[in-house]
Amino acid sequence: LLLLFLVLLPPLCLRGRGQGFGQTRFICTSVPLDGDMCAASAPGGGSAEELKSTVLQLRETVLQQKETIMNQKETIRELTAKLGRCESQSVLEAPPGEGKGGGAGRKPGFSKNTMGDLSRSPAAETLSQLGQTLQSLKTRLENLEQFSRMNSSGQTNNLKDILQNKIDDLEKQVLSRVNSLEEGKLNPRNESEERGKIESTLTSLHQRISDLEKGQKDNRPPDRFQLTFPLRTNYMYAKVKKSLPEMYAFTICMWMKSNASPGMGTPFSYAVPGQANELVLIEWGNNPMEMLINDKVAKLPFVINDGKWHHICVTWTTRDGVWEAYQDGTQTGSGENLAPYHPIKPQGVLVLGQEQDTLGGGFDATQAFVGELAHFNVWDRRLSPGEVYGLATCSTKALAGNVIAWAEANIDIYGGATKWTFEACRQLN
Repeated sequence: LLLLFLVLLPPLCLRGRGQGFGQTRFICTSVPLDGDMCAASAPGGGSAEELKSTVLQLRETVLQQKETIMNQKETIRELTAKLGRCESQSVLEAPPGEGKGGGAGRKPGFSKNTMGDLSRSPAAETLSQLGQTLQSLKTRLENLEQFSRMNSSGQTNNLKDILQNKIDDLEKQVLSRVNSLEEGKLNPRNESEERGKIESTLTSLHQRISDLEKGQKDNRPPDRFQLTFPLRTNYMYAKVKKSLPEMYAFTICMWMKSNASPGMGTPFSYAVPGQANELVLIEWGNNPMEMLINDKVAKLPFVINDGKWHHICVTWTTRDGVWEAYQDGTQTGSGENLAPYHPIKPQGVLVLGQEQDTLGGGFDATQAFVGELAHFNVWDRRLSPGEVYGLATCSTKALAGNVIAWAEANIDIYGGATKWTFEACRQLN
């Protein structure tokens, strides 16, 4: 208090004499034990009564300032506690990514096993994905209801009822999490564990519904199926049993449906020993869709993450690295100098739904495909525009890939990705 008094006293005394802060000087004067400190501090200025009044005012000011400081300390403690809670919640969120840009997003030599990690999507995005997944499960159960009525299977009906109850319970859990987030009551320490339990239950549900759907497989052609990747994880994927041969040209076509944001992820990736990005199609973050060949990049003019089915094709020839892009049967872009005179290497691993950082693994949840995929076919030549149009319009004369043909026997699925009946061509026809 004495220090504050000595700092404040000279300006107040001088202000009464019409002087400014810029002319303030501090004077040290010895004062007897029974002497008047104010009189000694300000020689020749004002009466003792005025100085005593000033001292009383200063003391009152000091007390008020002390009380203000205590209140501010309490406010600081409260804000610090809130900041701590916010920082704990932010641990669940990953920093925004950069574009893959010629393989820049892949760490050279990266070999960490990330299998089993949870999605790094923000909590709100995860809740939205869970809601979409539950809606997808409901749709599939409705299809199963129609199938079971036609086949009058009591066992099928009982299993359907059990699955429906489990979906209802999951919806309640998701709703509870939404309310907790809105009210700020969700404990960040339990967030990852709770989300893991829900995703594990969803994976189990997908598998059981897939088992139930197996009864319908005898009634559909071997290519009339689609893959579903409902969540952005690093453990849901499909693997093509056959590898690619050495290719000096190719055409890759598929049907896709997604409304994931930002970016639908990686529809497919092909890795070979020593090169994880031998052939990749990826839409990561806010970047446009890209095709990578031997880590070289071409940006593709696709606009397809609107939740509707779209047919896309990409062609490429090693001579001059010429490429073409088709969306829904129409050419939307072309270019050259994409890995010219580099043949696609053989004996690699072809994965649907994930981007490989190591041969057959090293998946990153932020690059995972979210949506539905069907009729993935590969040719070792450039298809003509007419052939591409026939595929996009579901022509009965459409070709199957002579390198990779879309058939259930050629695909293995992992981590809860599911197979069920493909509907896009039925809607067009």
